Amino acid sequence: MADTSTPVVSAVEQNGVNPVPDAERHGTPGGLFPVWFSWNVSILGVSLGIYVFGVGLSAWQAILAGILGYVLSSTLVGILAVGGPRTGLPTLTQTRSAFGFHGNKFPTFFAYLSNVGWKVTLITLASTSGASLLARLWPGPFADGNGEATVPAIVLWFVAVLVVSVTVAVYGHQMILKVEKWIAWLTGVMTVVFIGMVVPHIRWDGIGNAPNGSLSAFVGGVILAMTMVGIGFLHYGGDFARYLPRTTKARSVIAWTTFGIVLPVAVLLVLGVLLAAGDSDLGTAAANNPIGALTDLLPLWFFIPFTIVIVISLVAAAITGLYSSGLALLALGVPVSRAGTTVINMVIISAGSFYLLFLSDSFLATFQAFLALIAVVMGTMGGIQLLDFIRQRRLGWNVELAKRAGEGGRSGRWTALVSLAVATVIGLGLVTSSDPNLAKVVGFLLSDSAKKGVVGSTNMGVLIAMTVGAAMYAFLTFVLKIDPKGTYAVRREPELARSSS
Repeated sequence: MADTSTPVVSAVEQNGVNPVPDAERHGTPGGLFPVWFSWNVSILGVSLGIYVFGVGLSAWQAILAGILGYVLSSTLVGILAVGGPRTGLPTLTQTRSAFGFHGNKFPTFFAYLSNVGWKVTLITLASTSGASLLARLWPGPFADGNGEATVPAIVLWFVAVLVVSVTVAVYGHQMILKVEKWIAWLTGVMTVVFIGMVVPHIRWDGIGNAPNGSLSAFVGGVILAMTMVGIGFLHYGGDFARYLPRTTKARSVIAWTTFGIVLPVAVLLVLGVLLAAGDSDLGTAAANNPIGALTDLLPLWFFIPFTIVIVISLVAAAITGLYSSGLALLALGVPVSRAGTTVINMVIISAGSFYLLFLSDSFLATFQAFLALIAVVMGTMGGIQLLDFIRQRRLGWNVELAKRAGEGGRSGRWTALVSLAVATVIGLGLVTSSDPNLAKVVGFLLSDSAKKGVVGSTNMGVLIAMTVGAAMYAFLTFVLKIDPKGTYAVRREPELARSSS
């Protein structure tokens, strides 16, 4: 019978992009909940609610659109996570089955950029939050004449956050599960207290002033919510589920993954919408400085411990991102160990953080620009992989499909690659960017009026690209029955005892 217990963490994880052996499988799907919960219970979730409201919706429309978008996109993450226990492979290695061994490097490269971008954003926020705390408690050495944190204070926290995140990520899967479980409890309790303290600041009399938005604006809000939460995680799911026993129930993996993502962000979204609907000035402030604007509402006695918890929650997200980015580099074929990938990531994170800390004029502009462009490729890749699950399941979840040509896999599957390329071009032509440099290379299929309308402001092109890519791949694969190789040998796995889940 498969072992459902969690082993004691005693050494650095040795598994990389290889299938996890059945003898090392353990745990239950419920263990996925704290990983995703601790990642998403950040105060940043309040700002995401403000962004959805800013599309031009009433308060109740923004809440409904945000939650709907979160549920839809997070469910897709949960479905892709099922591939983890079925194959024992990280998601970006399993996608070789769809795109081919070398063809998979194209979407994996963009997935790596997504991982790095999230880490840069999260570690930067953690560093500035910690530095702000120092500036408030010890203004002499850590605050400038305006009361803002000095560069040394930011650098000090940046180094501390990076060291902790990298250390846990290097130890790997079991250490992450242990750490994230405790973080989930701590951040969950403190967030409940935070909500209780912020609710009195909601201006209830102004919530109903915002008129209802149009249907297109509502759809845009749903899509914006999808790009901010679920679609950016499509390439992560299997990384944390692959140690589960092979016969773990799919619906349990989907449910616990979805619930872990949606619960914290949905609650915080409601709070963000109500705050912005009652006070437009607060919404604007939170868009430019999400953590600073919201923590200013707290009394000093709670500001201190809660700021520390904010840093911890951001570090929790950075840890999982660091872990998956290491797997992404290995999936790209970088000839280093999993520990070695952390050195590469540290260099890249440092450069990205420097830009976000000292060159970017607006957090919102940089954040949304990053999400929109990466989401085009990630969403399309996820849609194709979801449909390819049908083919992989029919072939017995054969892990040899992820190998090189001649070893059971293919160098590239043009049906998937062409679908990805066509949909990506269409998607980039239908999205806009608030970053002036990125804006020059996107939105080329939109008129000037459309760029300023709902389609452009909500980046509806992300979902359009995902739909086009998935539909094109389905047509080539299941209707025309085109396949680069033709047939594959089905590998039958031995029957295993069903997990107690």
